[in-house]
Amino acid sequence: MDALTSAPVLTTERLLLRGPERGDLAAFTRFMTSAPSMQAMGETVSPEQAWFGFLAGIGHWQWHGFGFFMVVERKSGQAVGRVGLLKHSNWPQVELAWHLFEGAEGKGFATEAARAVRLWARDALGLGPLHSYIDKANTGSQAVARRLGASTDGTRAPHEPDAEVWVHPIGADG
Repeated sequence: MDALTSAPVLTTERLLLRGPERGDLAAFTRFMTSAPSMQAMGETVSPEQAWFGFLAGIGHWQWHGFGFFMVVERKSGQAVGRVGLLKHSNWPQVELAWHLFEGAEGKGFATEAARAVRLWARDALGLGPLHSYIDKANTGSQAVARRLGASTDGTRAPHEPDAEVWVHPIGADG
């Protein structure tokens, strides 16, 4: 284990959520530079930009005390994505966000991990309500948000005009 943050370890029935480790950089870089989901949204980056993004994620934990967890399937030990909390300097609210790596979609991992993170945010950090900023064309993430009990009124995120604001219920228990 090569912990780079003070992130706790969260567990669910199928998943282990932990802070980023040095060994996660390769999977993160593949996702950021070539994942079909990133290509579809026009959000792929160069390997150098992915490296900076990985380091920014570590810094986010240091600054806020929360950030993205690496999501690892307990049975296989494989990283399947990232789920966590974000609060960038120009964002109005704390965001609950999820990104699954190629091949991990459609298995309920995002919903399962987001529930665990939401409970941790409420119980350990006292945060709520949480928001998710979801591109209006991203039907997969919209479906995850609905399964989590979140809803949108169709308003747009001020920092991302193509993203709708989804609000998670206060006190949601998962």
